[in-house]
Amino acid sequence: GFEIQSDLAGATLDLPEGHAMQFRIGINLGDVMVDREDLFGDGVNVAARLEALADAGGICISGNVHEQVEGKLRFGFEDLGFHELKNITRPIRVFRARFGPTAPAIRTAARLSSTKPSIAVLPFDNMSTDPEQVYFSDGITEDIITELARFRQLFVIARHSSFRYRDKAADVLRIGRELNARYVVEGSVRRSGDRIRISAQLIDAATGTHVWVERYDSRLTDLFSIQDEVTKRIVVALAVRVEEEDWAKAARQT
Repeated sequence: GFEIQSDLAGATLDLPEGHAMQFRIGINLGDVMVDREDLFGDGVNVAARLEALADAGGICISGNVHEQVEGKLRFGFEDLGFHELKNITRPIRVFRARFGPTAPAIRTAARLSSTKPSIAVLPFDNMSTDPEQVYFSDGITEDIITELARFRQLFVIARHSSFRYRDKAADVLRIGRELNARYVVEGSVRRSGDRIRISAQLIDAATGTHVWVERYDSRLTDLFSIQDEVTKRIVVALAVRVEEEDWAKAARQT
């Protein structure tokens, strides 16, 4: 899997933006059933689900594969914990390949993000007294990531990369370096009955300064409108910031 990603990244490194191919790879070890040219069974199904968890240009492996390869490869793995995978009856422990700063997949991501603003959306904090509401704040975070990803002018860090910072002290400068993100969105969600308060802030990860901060109070029936408004405000703020940087760069060159 690593050789495939390495060769592919190297072969497409000089291609124009949007022309480079990036694949996700999932690897599992298990029994399969063969019927002519088709493969069936949990061994194949788990690998397919792992592929969906991988970042573009990345690799995810199952726990049993990790047991076989740990310490034998020239790169390490990050433990993503146990995941409930679709149509799989048991939780699967997932590991993500960590290629290091010089790996082709990382360099490819850096090249892509350097041509457009890169942004990571951290899991919004659940400020409610009910811990069961974590799923609610996660859903809002995921929706914002999805909506931001619709804008081709932005390079949005994958959910599985940003969600590993859940319940950790938010050192935005460090997170920006580790994710190669120029901007970071963080926020909180407080729900009380049918009322909801969402606080969000857009931070320049290079300087740690706030670009935009806002708070929304509304009823749950207006939740989608709030999410749309948060996304729109982030995109507008980034557009203004990028334009200002372009003007400043042009001024320095004159």
